[in-house]
Amino acid sequence: MDAPDDRLELVVDPARPTGRTLLAAGVEQSYVDVADPRYLHFEYVRRMAAVIDLAAPAGRPVRALHLGGGALTLPRYLAATRPGSTQVVVERDRAVVELVTRELPPPPVEIHVADAREAVSAAPDGAYDLVLADIYRAARMPPHVTTVGFAAEVARVLRPDGIHLVNVTDLPPLVHARVQAATLRAVFAGVCLVADRRMLRGRRYGNLVLAAGRRPGRLPVPRLVARALRDPVPGGVLHGPALNAFVAGAHPRTDPADG
Repeated sequence: MDAPDDRLELVVDPARPTGRTLLAAGVEQSYVDVADPRYLHFEYVRRMAAVIDLAAPAGRPVRALHLGGGALTLPRYLAATRPGSTQVVVERDRAVVELVTRELPPPPVEIHVADAREAVSAAPDGAYDLVLADIYRAARMPPHVTTVGFAAEVARVLRPDGIHLVNVTDLPPLVHARVQAATLRAVFAGVCLVADRRMLRGRRYGNLVLAAGRRPGRLPVPRLVARALRDPVPGGVLHGPALNAFVAGAHPRTDPADG
């Protein structure tokens, strides 16, 4: 996750000696287990990993673009579960990259210090199977990565069967998540939302995951529903009519030049 570079530190998890938490100004940004990259501590990361696991047959290498690097949690997971995958990581904060690569040996990935939107705009058409966005500055998504224009650029760099995943942090009544779902639906053929069921009922602050597929029917919704229910923090999946109801009244966010 992109983070401000003040007071960056990696701390040992007292409950799990091989666990490391990346903190920025005392706020948790990423968690990795240096002995087991398959261990995913944060629930939203497990939900993103669930979509990754179901996106292609187990073990098949994929081409992935990670927007927001943090401690490289999902790149490590992909390298362990899909050896041979080609992965590019874009992280805006050089201090995060320097700390993480110095203290935690990185997986075989290509890392760029760059702005996420600029990096996507520079990428070739149809280059990736997956684009994963976990882009935050001071606990907020930068506005230029929340628009229809940005989503269209992501769709362009995905292969026809590609999937886009977005981590969205929100609080009741989930206005931001509704707008982001509407924004992705303006570009992608299929969209679903995965989150803790308490969040979907408007009872807590936290993270939601939006998954978007370029072609209709690409998202493995029934299997994702089953996987979400088995999570240590059981989740729900909104798709079709349920997502229609969730998004009702929300409008896609456009770039200022688009009005």
